This record gives sequence, C-alpha cells and structure tokens, in this order.
Amino acid sequence: MTEKRKTERQSFAPGALTAPLPPVLVTVGDMDEANIITIAWTGILATIPPKTYISVRPTRHSYKMLKERGEFVINLPSASLAKQVDYAGIYTGAKVDKFEKCGFTKVDSKELEAPTIAECPIALECSITDILPMGSHDVFLADIVSVSCREDILEDGRICYDKADLLAYAHGEYFALGEKLGKFGFSTDKQKSAKPEPKREEGKRGDEKKPEGNKRSEKTALEKPAHPNDSPKKKPHRGQANPPMPKAKKRGKRPFGKVEKSSIRRGK
Repeated sequence: MTEKRKTERQSFAPGALTAPLPPVLVTVGDMDEANIITIAWTGILATIPPKTYISVRPTRHSYKMLKERGEFVINLPSASLAKQVDYAGIYTGAKVDKFEKCGFTKVDSKELEAPTIAECPIALECSITDILPMGSHDVFLADIVSVSCREDILEDGRICYDKADLLAYAHGEYFALGEKLGKFGFSTDKQKSAKPEPKREEGKRGDEKKPEGNKRSEKTALEKPAHPNDSPKKKPHRGQANPPMPKAKKRGKRPFGKVEKSSIRRGK
C-alpha cells in the first residue's frame, strides 16, 4: 500500500469558494417599475441553446418579481462601477430606488420588458424556463434571447472584452481583470518553421551548391595531386606480364572537397 504524499495545504469545511465570479447587476420589472439586484452566483449552462442561470435567496425583494415576470437582464458591469455594484447588493429595492441612487439610466431591451442598464458595457436578456430549489438559494434557469453591448467596445463587429474592463468578485472582494495572457487554443499554436530546402537528386553533382569561400572546382578538390610518374596505362597484351608499378611517394593531407553522400556511412 502506497503512502500518501504530504503536501503543504490546509483543509477547510465545505464552502462556496469558487473564484473569480462575475458580480452582475440583474434588472427585473419594466421601464416604469424596476429593481436591481447584485448577484455573483451566475454563469453559463449551455451553448446551444444558450442558457444561463442566477441563484437568488427567496427572501430577496426581487425574488417575487422574478417569479411573476419570468424574465430578467444580466448586466455585466465594468470595474469603474464597483461601488454601485456593491451598493445594489446591500440595500433593498423595497425601500430604495437603486437606479436613482446609483445614477443608472434605463434603456429599452430588445426582447424583454425588463430594462437594460445603459452604463453597463454588456447585457444578456434572459427568459426563465425553470426554478430549482437548492437550499439557501433557488436557481432560475433561463434562455439567453438577446445580447447587447455599447458601441464603444466594438471592433470590426466583435466585442472587445479588454475594452469592457469587466469587474470580478472573489469571496467578498472586488477586482479588475488583469492583463490578457492568451486566447482559446493558444497552447497548441506552433511557430512557423523555416521553409524546407528542396530535396537533391543523388548522382547529379552539378546541381549541388558549392560551399561559400571554396573557390576550387569540384574536379580540382576531389582529384589527387598530379604525380610525375602517373601516366595513362595501356592494357598489356595477352601473355605479357604486368609492368611493375612505380613506388608511390608519401603524400600530404587530402585536399578539402565535397564527398558523395553515398560514400558516407550514417551513424545511429
């Protein structure tokens, strides 16, 4: 039986410690009577169809409005709205007009009666499909029926999230998003390799590129130096003994030159 590895970690009791989360401003109601509720328990459930959720305590003022209206808007705030986000999560809409206190502007949503907050860079319009009791919170499942954004964060028809400067939340604290580290799939990107050299056909020495700096021709580089006794040898007649070969003199080092690939033994 293997022993457990000791790690320098501390264990805690179970808790809702997922971070970071988006502290969103959820609007519910209509243009005449609307409320804002700050919620961090939210996220994406599916892409096709696009589905999201929010978790709300039944004791919250907006809970009844959500059940009656069956719709809401998730407004994603920028980091500059951190104080307004915090305020909307502390005070109840039963006593305070949060739009007025926070200085927010109501604008019509495209598909819903619930208003969108003009100051928030991105908004998701949501239609409730199910309500699931989960203990301290009830989960409102919803279809995302429309998405809108401010024109100043668009670039070539695409939402630039770095320009949105979205706010983040981590267990009671607010943060601005940091620098961009990459994009989806960047871990598999490969650097462009150098263009491969064309394959050379063996046996065609004239096509091989000569090394720079070597001015000697291939013939001069590969041939042995001339010897005074070297001369064309005639084939002896039948019955005639081969003439004695002249004694070779000691030669110097072989001149530098190219060597055919076929004469090189490849190592393992």
